Amino acid sequence: MDYANILAPALGVLVGLLMGLTGAGGGILSVPLLVFFLHLTVAEAAPIALCAVALASSIGAILGLRNKTLRYKAAGFMAIFGLILSPLGLWLAPQIPNAPLQILFSLILLYVAIRLLMQARRDIQGIEEVSRKPPPCLVHPVVGKLVWTLPCARSLMFAGGLAGLFSGLLGVGGGFIIVPALKRYTDLPVKSIVATSLGVLAIITGGGAVFSAIQGTLNIPVAAPFSIAALAGLLLGQLIGKKLSGPNIQLIFAIFTLLIAFSLLGKGSFNLYEQYPGLQALFAIS
Repeated sequence: MDYANILAPALGVLVGLLMGLTGAGGGILSVPLLVFFLHLTVAEAAPIALCAVALASSIGAILGLRNKTLRYKAAGFMAIFGLILSPLGLWLAPQIPNAPLQILFSLILLYVAIRLLMQARRDIQGIEEVSRKPPPCLVHPVVGKLVWTLPCARSLMFAGGLAGLFSGLLGVGGGFIIVPALKRYTDLPVKSIVATSLGVLAIITGGGAVFSAIQGTLNIPVAAPFSIAALAGLLLGQLIGKKLSGPNIQLIFAIFTLLIAFSLLGKGSFNLYEQYPGLQALFAIS
């Protein structure tokens, strides 16, 4: 019996639930869950995760566009540079041994988990964020659109390109880069930041999924049920999320992400130790 046929949709529902409860950032756990339960390498799991994130974020982006909260020009501009670098990440992933990729992914998860813990703590305790200097991308008070300047374009270009690179390399949507970047470089309200981030993710991850399918690195029999189940889980998670406290959900998600990060770090470190005899000799001497 091929347990992948059962596990793939089950994992998809779990990922979708996390995305529905916490936002698109929940998709960052797609790869480690696929690595742990389906025993895939990071390079094999990344294109599958891209499909799930692309499908879910597309729904969110469409809703944002309908509600007029998505800044489509900013999203399109960032996505252009993400699409340029996403194929580079997809090409690099199989070239890098699996153990170092696992360690890199675990470090990113640790970063995301710590940021979420800090944000949840501030929200629960009602601590206001420290005031900051005006960002390079400001919304015009009269027309309500972003005023484009060279510093603004440069900041969004860098964020979009970096999100695309990590999207292709590790199968992460890049929301952990895009959302903080939009918060730092713009004065957009939170709803616009989330919707715009989903728009960028939909284009970058969708492009990455198509590129990996053309390249032949996408496992469609696993990706299809996983992605469809993730979409169903997303819709269910959004219904459940309306009845739960946002900061408490973020706190639980942050702790869960932290545990996954440490588990993946341990798995990657052990694999690195096993793959390189020089490390074993070094530890034997010490």
